Amino acid sequence: MGRVTSSRFTPPGPLLMSGAFLVSGVTHLVRPAVFEPLIPRALPGPRAVVYASGVAELVCAAGLLTKARWAGPASAALLVGVWPGNLHSALDATAKARRSGGRPRDVARAAAMWARLPLQIPMIRAVLSSSRRAA
Repeated sequence: MGRVTSSRFTPPGPLLMSGAFLVSGVTHLVRPAVFEPLIPRALPGPRAVVYASGVAELVCAAGLLTKARWAGPASAALLVGVWPGNLHSALDATAKARRSGGRPRDVARAAAMWARLPLQIPMIRAVLSSSRRAA
């Protein structure tokens, strides 16, 4: 059995992220109302923003799958770009949990929204790793 080297072993990060972008992008286009509450109120036309981000996710998914050089930086930029929407969602979920008097379902949703924020760091690292392999 041969030794596994970095040239023969590809971590699953970019492939998993491509799948995540594919599922999320399709969901953005098929069920945009799910994502509209994540759009900060300061942005006009939440439906258009949801559609645009869904298309961007599909483009990034294709780029990651084909190992295009631009895909890692573009995917990282997309993840950074949606971070304010995720923060907005966490703040809204927390406010709802407080208004409901701490109902377990609302508290759990708020906790999930907050937990999602730091998860974007390894997601960004995963997509950027695709650029290092494509170079």
